[in-house]
Amino acid sequence: MAREKEWFFTLFGICCCIKLLLLPAYRSTDFEVHRNWLAITHSLPVSDWYYEETSQWTLDYPPFFAWFEYLLSQVAEFFDKDMLIVTNLEYGSRATVVFQRLSVIFTDSMLIYAVYRYIVCNLQGFRKEPLATSKVFILTSLLLFNFGLFVVDHIHFQYNGFLFGILLLSIQKTTAGSIPHGAFLFAVLLNFKHIFLYIAPAYFVYLLREFCFRNTRKSSRMANLIGVDIFDLMISRLIGLGLIVSSVFLVSFGPFVYMGDLKQVLSRLFPVKRGLCHAYWAANFWSLYNLADKFLAIAGSKLGLHISSTSQASMTGGLVAQQEHLVLPSVSALATAILTLATMLPSLLNIWYRPSGPKGFLRCLIICAYCSFLFGYHVHEKAVIMIIIPMCLLAVESKSDCRAFILLSVPGHFALFPLLYQPFETPLKVTLFLAYTVLSLAFLAKLHRCEISSFGLPFLNRIEALYIWGLVPLYIYCNAVHSMIGLSEKLPFVPLMLTSVYCTIGILCSWGVFYFKSMNFTTKDIKVS
Repeated sequence: MAREKEWFFTLFGICCCIKLLLLPAYRSTDFEVHRNWLAITHSLPVSDWYYEETSQWTLDYPPFFAWFEYLLSQVAEFFDKDMLIVTNLEYGSRATVVFQRLSVIFTDSMLIYAVYRYIVCNLQGFRKEPLATSKVFILTSLLLFNFGLFVVDHIHFQYNGFLFGILLLSIQKTTAGSIPHGAFLFAVLLNFKHIFLYIAPAYFVYLLREFCFRNTRKSSRMANLIGVDIFDLMISRLIGLGLIVSSVFLVSFGPFVYMGDLKQVLSRLFPVKRGLCHAYWAANFWSLYNLADKFLAIAGSKLGLHISSTSQASMTGGLVAQQEHLVLPSVSALATAILTLATMLPSLLNIWYRPSGPKGFLRCLIICAYCSFLFGYHVHEKAVIMIIIPMCLLAVESKSDCRAFILLSVPGHFALFPLLYQPFETPLKVTLFLAYTVLSLAFLAKLHRCEISSFGLPFLNRIEALYIWGLVPLYIYCNAVHSMIGLSEKLPFVPLMLTSVYCTIGILCSWGVFYFKSMNFTTKDIKVS
């Protein structure tokens, strides 16, 4: 067994070396965000954490992440005390950079551990087999070398590897039958970063249906109507599960409730005034909606119709705090919430009325992530990673899911390119993207014995393969042609708009393919390894 595990630690070492080489890479505003949070949690009393606003990058993550920053600040003090001064805005000494970069690499150990546990518990552990066709080796490679995590965490700067490690541990526990442990870990995760509310409906429905009701397979009028017989409800399990989740939230938010600061904390966590879209449009449905609004506004102007100019810096401008569209109805946070839940509902009902075990839960979780990303309010482009990471778990299990995985991961990762907009980072992001894409396609094709299509891509039909290859001319236009023909100053947002819209098409197709497969998925589709 020890010899079979050698490659795992080799991959781990290679991964760490690549991350260390990225220490001097480009840093986004998120680097200053987290430096400021280090300063806030280290220098101020807890009662002031969610009120401090010297910097525009105020603390807006749940309490567990604030305490996480506090613990990091205790180590940061030994590197450079000046980084922990709240008024030292935009501070970035060499010691500060080294510490923050190393903190991300170190906390990625949670992801490493989670991958290891998933392999041991869910994939029957390490086996002596050729690496090119080893499900365990390929999954490890897909997760540890994920392009999105490299870009967002180790260049752009965030701590997603740590958080996705907790998510994978929760999924592993839940799908292995240890549901209370899985629920506990997911509650902890929500109190680190509330964006994981995107997938909370899948947890709620699955945990209630799978854990709190006896699986007696009774055939009664009530069971036929609501999917379960109410007399099969195990009250003790329901209460126990509720106590586990509520105790986590009590530990997290309790001190702020006691201090009377809960309202202030919640106002930071859910700032609904930010607008429908982020400054750089995510590759979701609203990019198409915004594009349609722009075209209608232009067409209306050409036809001599009066188009209000009060919203010129609105949804079509690519700016933060956009509120109004020019022609189409403006979309509220409530409307996006209703649409998101409505698109999730068929999948949630499916795992309630047609339980299909852990794989059904994982599929529902991914669909919830899809729906939240595609139709949510003020979605960041980086949120696509929340779909890609769990999708890797299915891509190595099922040949049919590889099609959806490719249509998701390739445009989804490509849509992250504008995060690294400086010319110095261009060779780096292109190399990492191509390496991850080519290797993942090659490994999955070898694993599932899939023939390469006439366009050189496995799993896809001709139209889908042409779409993927279309990313090449898109990249050339956005990075060279647009400026060469003199449109950079007149239409600066067009490359971003084209990238978002084009990538949205692929992600929407992936969503449709995966949704159809999942709605027709039953326990009979589960293959025993």
